Amino acid sequence: PVVVDQSFDVPVDTLWRAITERDQMVQWFFEEIPEFKAEEGFETQFTVNAGERDFVHQWKILGVVAGRKIVYDWSYADYPGVGIVAFEVSEENGGSRLCVTTEGVESFPQDVPEFSRESCKNGWQYLIQGNLKDYLAS
Repeated sequence: PVVVDQSFDVPVDTLWRAITERDQMVQWFFEEIPEFKAEEGFETQFTVNAGERDFVHQWKILGVVAGRKIVYDWSYADYPGVGIVAFEVSEENGGSRLCVTTEGVESFPQDVPEFSRESCKNGWQYLIQGNLKDYLAS
């Protein structure tokens, strides 16, 4: 699995809302997210342009432990493969910590650069250790 984690100087509930409320998610995650509900069975789809390619993201929420963990089935409309992404929130030193674990990266076409393990890790580092950290600090 690809694992990326980050500590934040905000309470757990603030971090949880940032990763589960659509109005906040579009500020740091994907601005294209049309709707989102942190509920098991919820599904959404949206297109992200990555320069040379469009990727139609398809998400289905597999499980939620309110305030602590949310797990996605993450696939793409035009490509075979399925990833499972888990966001786990915990308390840490008066603040919070987020651990994002991605499994199944190898199930996607490895001739597409965006599906490489390195690209996956770099993407999560950019989103969690960059965008989300900056968003929560502002």
